[in-house]
Amino acid sequence: MIPPVKNRKAVLSLALLVLLLVLVFTFFRTSVREQIRTSKGPDPSSAGTPYAAQSPTKKVTLFFVRDDDGLLAPEEREIASDPSPAREAEEVIAELIKGPTGALIASLPPETKLGQLFITKDGTAYVDFSRDLVDRHPSGTDAEVSTVYAVVNSLTLNFKTIKRVFFLIDGEERETLDGHLSLHKPFVPDYSLVAR
Repeated sequence: MIPPVKNRKAVLSLALLVLLLVLVFTFFRTSVREQIRTSKGPDPSSAGTPYAAQSPTKKVTLFFVRDDDGLLAPEEREIASDPSPAREAEEVIAELIKGPTGALIASLPPETKLGQLFITKDGTAYVDFSRDLVDRHPSGTDAEVSTVYAVVNSLTLNFKTIKRVFFLIDGEERETLDGHLSLHKPFVPDYSLVAR
């Protein structure tokens, strides 16, 4: 009588072991299949969602120069929305450097690069441009005024936190861009230079 109980225990142990192996095999096999299934492509629930809906944008107004009278004229653009006003302000400067899309004239030389931009608590935006802004700038008082106020008006109009703009060139203060406007003080906006 004792041998049959041992046999039953052995059979039961063997059956449990086989069942355990089947479960482990099934678990790992479906897990691998699940990984393959999920890594094959994008989530079907996001299919057809436009990129703009995933990355919010903000509409801004930039100022470029009109050819006929030299006044500043507005042009609307969309930039990537960001919680940081300084980051959005950098986007505005990048768009100014790209230049206008229509018949207006660029207010900054296209070779210009933005080094840094930061905004103080009192509302002064310090904008650090590369030396290309000076070296490749067209000469003349009107051109200098247009460049300065295209930047100042574009930043102050679009950002309530910016009240005035201070220009730096390669991280340092400079007397003028081209011998006309003093850069020793921050500039406040002047919308009288904007075409009506």
